[in-house]
Amino acid sequence: MSKNQQPEVVVTRRIPQNGLDILRRECKVQVWPERTPPGRDQLRDMVSSADGVIALLTDEFDGPLMDKAQQLKVISNYAVGYDNIDVAAATDRGIAVTNTPGVLTETTADMTMALLLAAARRVVEGDRAVRCGDWLSWEPTYMLGRDLHHSRVGIIGMGRIGQAVARRVLGFSAEVVYTDTEPLEEIQRQMPVEYLSLEELLDSCDFVCIHVPLTEDTRHLLAAEQLQQMKKGSVLVNTSRGGVIEETALVQALREGPLAAAGLDVFDEEPLPTSHPLVRLDNVVLAPHLGSATVRTREAMARLAAENAAAVLRADQPRHIVNPEVLR
Repeated sequence: MSKNQQPEVVVTRRIPQNGLDILRRECKVQVWPERTPPGRDQLRDMVSSADGVIALLTDEFDGPLMDKAQQLKVISNYAVGYDNIDVAAATDRGIAVTNTPGVLTETTADMTMALLLAAARRVVEGDRAVRCGDWLSWEPTYMLGRDLHHSRVGIIGMGRIGQAVARRVLGFSAEVVYTDTEPLEEIQRQMPVEYLSLEELLDSCDFVCIHVPLTEDTRHLLAAEQLQQMKKGSVLVNTSRGGVIEETALVQALREGPLAAAGLDVFDEEPLPTSHPLVRLDNVVLAPHLGSATVRTREAMARLAAENAAAVLRADQPRHIVNPEVLR
């Protein structure tokens, strides 16, 4: 195929070089050069003549935007989740939507454990105390945290990442319970975990980790009522999507109880404004959406996102497609 016949692919933020190299073998590639995402008007202009796009979670693709991209054949999301894309609108327009599941499971589970332990043992708060000179001496009652070992850990959403977290937590001699849309008997045969309702889980767990996609059913899954059901002194960790928790209610639960602490990697608004009340709370560990942020994992995501897009553009089957009916 000659150079001028190559399909055009827009990449809405710079991704690891291995992904760009894959695309450039078959496509003309335009990469958004800034660290901050393109605005809606800029995104519309970028995709107006594109055949494919490598999109990030910050890029909202709805029907009106897709209508401005008459040649668009594939939106390849550089993520597992795809709540930034109106999949029904894409399907109506014959646009394939792909994602990158599997390659970031273990890395996100590692990040969950990092936040869980940091929040439980007050690691960030302790770091600040050392740096600021507030650590005066060793004291028997100074900055006491929570034990993970021999505790009860609840997992909301027992998909790939939830299962990976369960395996890690079991290694700490902790009890694991979970909730999902229904009991998962196959998983219960593979590891010693127990199914509970959401209410039972919140009421009885020392730690709660969230691993569900953001949908209409899960938005504000943990609102004021649910947060107030949580066990006194418990710790909440979220590495899924910020919209799963009602943040105003979360702030209250951290200030007044029952929560002792939280570890958060995702937020309703990203980046989290420095004026947000969460920023002023000492009992919260905040991370800038680092769940998949390792060299190996981000390169694997780049490779998979690029391969998905290239496959659709050459009329092949991509490895992971959200709406396979558009290719039939």
